[in-house]
Amino acid sequence: MAPTDEKKTSKKFTAKDGNVRRSRNAPQDGQKKRKWVQQHKAFEGSVKEGQGFAFKRKEKVKHQYNKLLRKEKRNTRNPESRQVYVEEYPEHLKHLYLAEAEKLKKEAWTNRVNRTKQRMRWQTCDAAVEQEAAAEAQQTKAAEEEVTGGSEPADSLSGSHEPEPEPEPEPAEAKAKESLPISNRMKKKMEKKTSFQKTKEEFERIKEKRREKKEEYLKNQQQREKAIQKYKQKKTETFQMLSKKTKKGQPNLNLQMEYLLQKIQKN
Repeated sequence: MAPTDEKKTSKKFTAKDGNVRRSRNAPQDGQKKRKWVQQHKAFEGSVKEGQGFAFKRKEKVKHQYNKLLRKEKRNTRNPESRQVYVEEYPEHLKHLYLAEAEKLKKEAWTNRVNRTKQRMRWQTCDAAVEQEAAAEAQQTKAAEEEVTGGSEPADSLSGSHEPEPEPEPEPAEAKAKESLPISNRMKKKMEKKTSFQKTKEEFERIKEKRREKKEEYLKNQQQREKAIQKYKQKKTETFQMLSKKTKKGQPNLNLQMEYLLQKIQKN
């Protein structure tokens, strides 16, 4: 017969694994509970659920922007990486290719110098032709003056009249030097501003902008101070008028009514 004097220490009943009741929604075999999602739902999140799709879209755009920045930084560091075509010659023929390139470069430079010389020669020829034409015109003019000189007795009798010295014609070389031919390429190069000039203009523009901004700020500050001073003065006058009292110490209602009447009339 079993002993009857033994007492149980815990009143909780511990059943075996097969008798434990499990809830329907509890995860089985260590699997996570699956979330129910509607079938017609297009995005992972919504306004009520924390805007999950908008956050993902923002992160994607940010990633693309950072990628573009890295690419630009890489290009600025290594300008050689932007070269699409690089000439690579075989070692045993490299000197021939380089000599050919140097020869073509010298020929181009020689042709350019020859063109400039030819232009200068044409200009000197034109200047010489103009000078000869001017000399011929001058000779014909002098011959006409000699022919018509006998009909003027006053000039012939009076030996005091002397012909004015004629200006010497400028040499063709000086004219050629003044009007040296300049190609379009050189004109563009001369008209093109240097980096120093661009920087200086940018600095002057920024300086002028800052000065205008400072003047505008000081003007606005002065107007603001005037408006504040005017408002304070008006407020003080109003307070003094409304705080006046009669001989018995009562508030003067006549002044208050007059102030209200003025305020209504202004409005």
